[in-house]
Amino acid sequence: MLRVCCRVLPVLLLGLGLASATAQEAIPRPAAAPAAAPPPPPANAVAATVNGQAIPELALFRATRVVPEAKRAEARAEILNYLIDNVLLDQHLRQQKVEVDAKAVDAEIAKMREQLKGANQDYDKVLKDMFLTEAELREHITAELRWDKYVSAQAGDAVLRDLFSKNPEMFDGSMVHARHILVTGPADAAKAQLGQLRTQLETAVTQALAKLPPNADNLARQKERARVLDESFAAVAKQHSACPSKEQGGDIGWFPRTGSMVEPFAKAAFALKPYELSDVVPTTFGHHLILCVERRAGKEVKFEDVREMVKDLYAARMREALVAQLRPAAKITK
Repeated sequence: MLRVCCRVLPVLLLGLGLASATAQEAIPRPAAAPAAAPPPPPANAVAATVNGQAIPELALFRATRVVPEAKRAEARAEILNYLIDNVLLDQHLRQQKVEVDAKAVDAEIAKMREQLKGANQDYDKVLKDMFLTEAELREHITAELRWDKYVSAQAGDAVLRDLFSKNPEMFDGSMVHARHILVTGPADAAKAQLGQLRTQLETAVTQALAKLPPNADNLARQKERARVLDESFAAVAKQHSACPSKEQGGDIGWFPRTGSMVEPFAKAAFALKPYELSDVVPTTFGHHLILCVERRAGKEVKFEDVREMVKDLYAARMREALVAQLRPAAKITK
């Protein structure tokens, strides 16, 4: 995520063109032409309520107006869920009496003014163009500072060092290059289909190896296995995958352990050796079969050099755990 001085909520920065959506994706999306901005909704329109607290439709408008029209409904659903989670977290932290000094909010707004001035943009005009009042901006900044304060109180050095030592690949720059096949729809049917496809791929490899000369050495067999598996997987992905990457044979390129793919997908991919197939991997996008193509080892790093990265991961995991705890008991209406 792009960091900015004021650390304003990323969905606000979408409206400024200063940040990208925060949700991690298992499916890279193709670039699209700029969207024609839709008309703003009425100021009193409500997108959802969370335990009686309203999320204005304008909050969705700010983020989705830059999205291509064909993707706007999908983006709206994702961002609305993100905003609902934000409200749940802030309600929880206010109940925990996590307070934010008004002077800290003033300082953040001052930083934002300077940032916009440096970009030759007028602060008041930017807020007006976003249909955003300074009072609303203060609320968003207060919520972010409250979350930062809460995380900092939990994320002591001992906790972060433990996370760092147990997950080196998340911080050392390790990369994986993979292909995948995505199947959507009912879980049982998707699992069954991917199981059949996995068997089909393994059979293709077995048949190809059986055709090698009896005296073929291990290196020749490994090369043939890799070639056949890669070509067969690409062909199957083009025919069966629901991901746009099907056009590239399911190839999603290189990605790091965190920050690019949703966690179940990344965890499964990094558990594979080159030219090893995964079992069926469920994510919020559907069910996947993953082929690791290549791995690139990271470099040894010291905790002090990546402390903020470790803290960001700790915060993301804490957020996910809290949301999972708070959602079932929440009264949410859309």
